Amino acid sequence: MKKLGLIALAFSAAIGTAFAAEPAGEVAEARGLVKKFFTDLKGQLQTAMAEGGPVNAIQVCNVQAPAIARNLAFDSGWEVERTSLKLRNPANRPDAWETKVLEAFEARKTAGEDVTSMEYSEVVEASGSKTFRYMKAIPTGDVCLKCHGSEIDPDVQTELERYYPGDQATGYAKGAIRGAFTLSKPL
Repeated sequence: MKKLGLIALAFSAAIGTAFAAEPAGEVAEARGLVKKFFTDLKGQLQTAMAEGGPVNAIQVCNVQAPAIARNLAFDSGWEVERTSLKLRNPANRPDAWETKVLEAFEARKTAGEDVTSMEYSEVVEASGSKTFRYMKAIPTGDVCLKCHGSEIDPDVQTELERYYPGDQATGYAKGAIRGAFTLSKPL
């Protein structure tokens, strides 16, 4: 089954289809959780930016984003996280499946697909258990560039180095894939 999942992922990436498998309700539920995560995080980032600029917003990503994910996971029974090919927080390191999906997202973007609608889901089987997995790409917006772009203010850079000494998540341009929301749920 795992081999079929990888084949489906490669096929999906090649033709631009979003889903290899779509159990009833799981895609809609995952989309709802991503929307809630994004809305809550965006609201807290906007407040932090208004109160103290990008330096203030770094703590939101460091402390509040993981708390939002934990609360959503607790309330929903899903595993809810963010990941990227260029990590800021090593705790968000992608597993092998997530890496393949992120790489497929990059290929789809290169082929001209809009990052804002890019998503992928699949049922994977391991040790006799099935898990529904879902990822939604996170596009880099203008405000993201203040902490993830190529030209970062020295005060912001100092704060990033304080919170994230091994930071790799810079050098992005508007519209790039910053990473992805990644969700999973046992079936």
